[in-house]
This record gives sequence, C-alpha cells and structure tokens, in this order.
Amino acid sequence: MKTQRPIISDDEHVVLKFRPRTSAHPPSRREESDPAKTASKTSKTAPAANDLSRYERPRDEGDDFRQRMLANVAALAFTVALTAIGIWLAISIADLRKTQDCVLMGRRDCARISVMPPG
Repeated sequence: MKTQRPIISDDEHVVLKFRPRTSAHPPSRREESDPAKTASKTSKTAPAANDLSRYERPRDEGDDFRQRMLANVAALAFTVALTAIGIWLAISIADLRKTQDCVLMGRRDCARISVMPPG
C-alpha cells in the first residue's frame, strides 16, 4: 500500500521576527528595502505575518500589577481546586472499586460501618 504525504510548499511557512520588549527603538526595516531579498520572497505571505505592531501596547501605558496579581491568584486557586477535586475523585473511584470487588467475590461484610463512640 502506498503512503501519501501532504505536499508542503514554501509558501505555507513564514518566519516571524519578534522585537524584544526592552529595546527603546524599533528595529529598522532594511530587509524590506533590500530589492535582492524582496525579489526572492514569494508574493503569497500571510497578512498577519507582515506586522505585529498592532498587538503591541504603547510604552506610555504602564502595567496594571494589581490586576495581573489578582489574575495569578485566581489561576492558582483554580488550579488548587481542580487538583483537589481530581484527588477526591480518584480516591472515591478507588473506594468504589474495592467495594465492587468485595461484592463480586461474594462477601457480605463489604459496606463500611462507621461506629460513633458513645458519649
């Protein structure tokens, strides 16, 4: 049987150059002004790959540390709650499996009976 592989052209792959946040000045665009490099590029490029400046925040706008810390605390609380629920669910399933195995073996003392101390 012949295996088929998808045909991948170079038009589908685009390398994005990310600018570091610490730089005060944006990098120059020498690559786009160089006619030798522009001629070698194909005309089919993704429109989102051309420029990422629309996703950048202005330098004048400060970070909202309080909002970010609240989001981090909320994410931590959600992760802890999800982990606790997962552990509780695993223990419950293990207890049910033990009880089911006990019943399927034909034993009669499978149910747990909690005895309260007199008092």
